[in-house]
Amino acid sequence: MDLSKIKTLIDFVGRSNVTELTVTERDVTVRIFRTPNPTASFASAQVAASAATGRAQQGCDVSGSSQGAAVTVKAPIFGVLHRAPAPGQEPFVKIGDLVEEGQTLFIIEAMKVFNKITAPQAGRIRQITKIDGGEVETGDMLAEIA
Repeated sequence: MDLSKIKTLIDFVGRSNVTELTVTERDVTVRIFRTPNPTASFASAQVAASAATGRAQQGCDVSGSSQGAAVTVKAPIFGVLHRAPAPGQEPFVKIGDLVEEGQTLFIIEAMKVFNKITAPQAGRIRQITKIDGGEVETGDMLAEIA
């Protein structure tokens, strides 16, 4: 599938009420979706184009009601989760660590792009996923910050 077709599909999803579109042509699958996020100041369409279907980063999905409350950091995209900056290095965070708002917690690799997943608020890591080097789906729980 050529780039112009993919751009046309992205434009279609962006202008319509469609929230997800998957198109397969030969051995390439393109999945374009958008998630409702009224606080986001960036484009809501997300794109995937590969035989394995990757996804582009939009932002971090957070569950929690107010500053200081526990929040669940969820995977904003499908991809390979990396808990450390490089193989053999210490993970970005562990259970019990204090984190600052904006601090890198994980990296999700999607379509050879390394997307930083950051802390939405300051606090202490209460829970963390055991996945490292494996695939995560959009919406999977990565960590809980209290």
